[in-house]
Amino acid sequence: MRVKFAYAVSIAAAVAMLTACGKKQDGEAGAGASAAVTAAAPASEATVVKIGHAAPLTGGIAHLGKDNENGARLAVEEINTQGLTIDGHKIQLELDAQDDAADPKTGTAVAQKLVDDHVVAVVGHLNSGVSIPASKIYSDASIVQISPSSTNPAYTQQGFKTTYRVVATDAQQGPALADYATKALGAKRIAVVDDATAYGKGLADEFAKTVQASGAKIVAREATNDRATDFRAILTKIKSVQPDVIMFGGMDATGGPFTKQAAALGIRAKILGGDGVCTDKVGELAGSAVQNLVCSEAGLALSKMDKGADFEKKYVDRFHTPVQIYAPFTYDAVYVIVDAMKRANSIEAPKVLAAMPSTDYNGVIGHIAFDDKGDLKEGAITLYDFKDGKKAVLDVVKM
Repeated sequence: MRVKFAYAVSIAAAVAMLTACGKKQDGEAGAGASAAVTAAAPASEATVVKIGHAAPLTGGIAHLGKDNENGARLAVEEINTQGLTIDGHKIQLELDAQDDAADPKTGTAVAQKLVDDHVVAVVGHLNSGVSIPASKIYSDASIVQISPSSTNPAYTQQGFKTTYRVVATDAQQGPALADYATKALGAKRIAVVDDATAYGKGLADEFAKTVQASGAKIVAREATNDRATDFRAILTKIKSVQPDVIMFGGMDATGGPFTKQAAALGIRAKILGGDGVCTDKVGELAGSAVQNLVCSEAGLALSKMDKGADFEKKYVDRFHTPVQIYAPFTYDAVYVIVDAMKRANSIEAPKVLAAMPSTDYNGVIGHIAFDDKGDLKEGAITLYDFKDGKKAVLDVVKM
């Protein structure tokens, strides 16, 4: 079943409302085959098309989820102000924003809700551990999923045609951190800790592989969880093996306290972290110990993006808060979806999906084009240290 653009039957009559397509029937393309139309409107008005967004809006990393949502919302509002026409019909975008709580079970429920809401595409999820299980639901519905921040390589290696991302992967980020540890810092003895999530463990594994290939030694490998607050037992064990560097795979909500507690125990080893740790908020959580932290982002720094300053001004003017990390990436993901809609000349999810592989878009984050798995053809890893509690670019590694 396909839903066509809706028209008013009569201006004088009560406005007729179209209901969205029901659940898929045998032999149909699925829920994603609907045109993402939420309601009919008079011919003089626009057809509403939903774009889904999923990220944690509650819990320890809600500030990152809200940052992602804000970026997507900014793009939707901007496109609506500019005006969007598809196949000769005026379109009004609506952001269908959902809270996945950074939890795989909640995330799959949210994914099904977005499918049932007949979104044309989804921007999300933030966490690899949520993006990966949710991706099958979008695949079954033929709905494009663009993650702005999921870096685990497995996300795009499942054989789905619907999975895309606009960041580099941990197969790039892990080695960049490892090279910094072994080459820039000259580390020979390295400890590795992860939060046991798909993201944290995946990044730590990629880091460890490169470290071992370099000839350096992993002297400790420990695991915690993504809700832990007390790391003193793990850190005491690590201190006893006297590492030169400690790599922490996790988010800022845990990486900050981890760094602070390491300093309190007198550990002098440099601490390295990935993009989940790499926020200004980690400076608040780690206190003065943040000066001992080096972290990476799976993309260019906002200050290094050609259009970064303009985006930052628009973002701050609209939301009155600074950009955390991936708002520019969600912003661009919305524009990539709309670009695919224009090239497909359709608001039907399967047709938008079919247009995605030929994406050739220049956004805030730079040039966006995808390989056959849905990964960026061009990427970058940015390394940061901290000055006065704020991130400062240390190096940029082009991939």
